[in-house]
Amino acid sequence: MKNSEEDKDLSFDYDFLDKLVVGIGEVSQITKIATRQIRYWEEKGIIKSLTEEEGKNRRYDYKNIKKMLLIKELLDEGYTLDASAEKVKNRLEMIEETLTKIKKGNH
Repeated sequence: MKNSEEDKDLSFDYDFLDKLVVGIGEVSQITKIATRQIRYWEEKGIIKSLTEEEGKNRRYDYKNIKKMLLIKELLDEGYTLDASAEKVKNRLEMIEETLTKIKKGNH
């Protein structure tokens, strides 16, 4: 018999996603994006590590991991890094605006 927790769709488990913080090595392993590429994207300001201190291991939250995966997908489709980053930024802003409107409408 399957546990109902196993059937849960993690993409909608907001408590889990809010607490999800992963080191750069694990992100690289999971996403198949080289750590040097992740660092480069961070240097360009496309993504942001939760760790500000120099020499500390970079750690990323769900929002940044999602951004990385979307950018990787667009790069694989032939977009440039700048075009991919801009497209993802615009898409995420549109989603945030929509969710904010829905939230305001429910009060």
